Amino acid sequence: MSPGGPQPIRTGPRNPTGWRRSPPTWSAPTPPPYAPAPGAPAELLAQLRADRSAERWVPAFEGEWAAAPEESRRTFSLTTLYEVVHVWQARLASAPAADAFVASGRDENGFGDMAELRGRLRR
Repeated sequence: MSPGGPQPIRTGPRNPTGWRRSPPTWSAPTPPPYAPAPGAPAELLAQLRADRSAERWVPAFEGEWAAAPEESRRTFSLTTLYEVVHVWQARLASAPAADAFVASGRDENGFGDMAELRGRLRR
């Protein structure tokens, strides 16, 4: 035995002072880069209703927007509300480019023939 009595068994990581390190702290989720304007959801909905894809997009936006407050209440964060607005703003902004791609005839809705692809790879 060492002088001064038995020594405790050291378990876990230690820092130079001999005290145990504190457990890692959980950080809060990173908020979106900016909060949308207070009227952004209503303005966005008006733009979606004016778009040619309104029959599909308006119900989808309204469903996501209706679910966002419940998620925000559950998580105590406005991030979900902000994300719904940001995602739909991006979809609406990219719609002209997507329409131009589909109009160009390079639409990839169908599936390719795997036998044809395998034949190309073997050549």
